[in-house]
Amino acid sequence: MTKMQELQLLLVLAALVLLSFLSPATSCTEQEKSSLLQFLRELSPDSSSKFSRSWQSGTSCCTWEGIACGSNGTVTELSLPSMALEGPISVSIANLTGLRRLDLSYNSLSGELPPELISSASVAFLDVSFNRLNGELQESSPSLPHHPLQVLNISHNFFAGEFPSTIWEKKSDLVAINASHNTFSGALPSSFCISSPSFAVLDLSYNLFSGSIPAEIGKCSSLRVLKASNNEINGSLSDELFDASMLEHLSFLKNGLEGELDVNR
Repeated sequence: MTKMQELQLLLVLAALVLLSFLSPATSCTEQEKSSLLQFLRELSPDSSSKFSRSWQSGTSCCTWEGIACGSNGTVTELSLPSMALEGPISVSIANLTGLRRLDLSYNSLSGELPPELISSASVAFLDVSFNRLNGELQESSPSLPHHPLQVLNISHNFFAGEFPSTIWEKKSDLVAINASHNTFSGALPSSFCISSPSFAVLDLSYNLFSGSIPAEIGKCSSLRVLKASNNEINGSLSDELFDASMLEHLSFLKNGLEGELDVNR
């Protein structure tokens, strides 16, 4: 090997060593690791045992199964769909301050959905569909000026009570909600249309909603899909509903609607 080749090799090795110090993508903070391990501890023993080889306290949580980190080493994704997980969803997940995506769908998780996740200052995508979650949908930290939530999928669970209306007022980035196949009752919500200009998809099918269809939904200028089949909705379709000019899919099957449609609108 010539001196020039030796020099080039040394430069390459030096660069690799430097990168190992500059790139913390395979590292995470002790606080994040502790929060994830707390989530694991609160699951059933059979569920937590599935991760005994991957989720080791002596390793970086960025290397754990279902975990993704950003370039600065912050946990940005927790994705564990279809893992047969049982037990509650620990509120400790809310301590992951850089978490953008949370997918715990198609499991057997039970208990309430921690309100801190609905009101998270970082989570944009939240999917807990096809579980056994119950209770009322709530939020916390009302003092936060803005919540980045864009997609919420809580379908196929056992949520009950009224679907909150004021919960969406600070979620101006909201694009889609799927709350179908639960037991929500009361009036259909409509306030998210006022604060979320890009709101496009709302699925409230297979619940116990009653009353009439709010005319305010017509103010959803970007709404493309509205589903509320298999509820207890009555009255008529208001003319204002069709002011939502981008609407492509409208479904109110198996309700108590009546009246005529204005075909000239």
